[in-house]
Amino acid sequence: MNTKKIYLTRHGQTDFNRKGIVQGSGIDSDLNELGQAQARAFFDYYKDQPFDKLYVSALKRTHQSMAGFIESGLAYEELADLNEISWGEREGVPVDARADAFYQDMIRRWRAGETDHRIDGGESPDEVAVRMRRALEHILNQTEEQTVLICMHGRAMRVMLSVMLNYPLKDMDVFEHSNLCLYELSYTGSMFTVDRFNDTNHLKYSGL
Repeated sequence: MNTKKIYLTRHGQTDFNRKGIVQGSGIDSDLNELGQAQARAFFDYYKDQPFDKLYVSALKRTHQSMAGFIESGLAYEELADLNEISWGEREGVPVDARADAFYQDMIRRWRAGETDHRIDGGESPDEVAVRMRRALEHILNQTEEQTVLICMHGRAMRVMLSVMLNYPLKDMDVFEHSNLCLYELSYTGSMFTVDRFNDTNHLKYSGL
C-alpha cells in the first residue's frame, strides 16, 4: 500500500496579498519582507522534518517560500499544475467597490454550485480541479517518497483539498488558509485524512 504523509502549505505574503489584489497564475510576484520572514520561520521550524521531496508551482513566490529547503539540498520538482487559478482579466486589478462586487458575485456563484463559471480569460474551479487531480496523481505515483512537502497557492489549495477529501467544489471555502499556513494530511493508500488544519504555530513561534 502506497501510504504518504503530505505537508501542504501556501506561499508567503506578497504585496498583492497585503493590498488585497488578486494575483492568480498570470502575476509572478515576489515575496515581500514579511513573506520572506514567514519563509524563514517555516524553514526553521520544519528543517529537521525528514521530507523526501518538495513540490512547488511554476511561480516564483512558491520557490522563494521554500528557498531554505531548496538551498539545503532537498530534492524538489516544479509542477505547473500546482499554479494558482487564473483570474483572467481581473488579475492585478486594484481593489475598488466595483472590483470587490464583481469578485463577491463570482464567489457567491461558486458557492451556489456554479463551479464551471470563470472570469473572462481565466479558469473555473472545475478546470483547476483537473490540474489538481493530475498533480496529485503524479505525486502519489512516486512510491519511493513517503513524506512530501507541497507549496502552492490559496485558491488552488482550496481546490486541491477538496479533491483530496472528496468535498464538492462549492464547499471549498471551508478550507481556510493564510500565508505560510500548513495542512498536514495522511494518505492511507485509498483516502486522505487531515491531521492539522490551517496551522500557523510555526509563525507564532517566531513572533509573526
